[in-house]
Amino acid sequence: MADERNALREYLAYHQSAYFAVSYGLTDDQARSTPSVSALSIGGLVKHATGMQRSWMRRVLAAPDAPPADPRPFSEIAKALAEEHVMRPDETLAGLLSGLEAQNTESLRVVETADLNAPVPVPRHAPWFPTDVEAWSVRWVILHVINELARHAGHADIVRESIDGATMYELIAGRENWPATPWLTPWQPR
Repeated sequence: MADERNALREYLAYHQSAYFAVSYGLTDDQARSTPSVSALSIGGLVKHATGMQRSWMRRVLAAPDAPPADPRPFSEIAKALAEEHVMRPDETLAGLLSGLEAQNTESLRVVETADLNAPVPVPRHAPWFPTDVEAWSVRWVILHVINELARHAGHADIVRESIDGATMYELIAGRENWPATPWLTPWQPR
């Protein structure tokens, strides 16, 4: 790592890439399925990773001000938030991954250009945000996004393993065409 910004960018890119590996080889129905005790699906987690990054990067881009208010009626906003963890029947995994790829590119661009010390106002619309803090730095926001991506990639690992037994390293190996070794067999569709 050359410097702090480079480290933030590389960690962000690494955790962004997990969603492509965990989705590798899935059908739309598999990506939509909820095979574990959780209500989470791979497709829903891909959507959440996209929306979460979009929301935080809007805040960074607006800093030191709050981003513009969402002009939609509350009912539309609430419906969109409820659907952020659900892959609807009219959505495809390819479409969701394309949206994630575009957002990943934008998030990396923001990390490369934003003032890491700029204050980002703490959101006031959700009860889990602290009321005794006025703003976080852009640096904090980027670290928070990395944390969120890592946390949900772990959820996606469990969901994927519940679908077909595939695990992260064999999925990465299959997606990136690594050669088989005595200790790792790249995942192949059955």
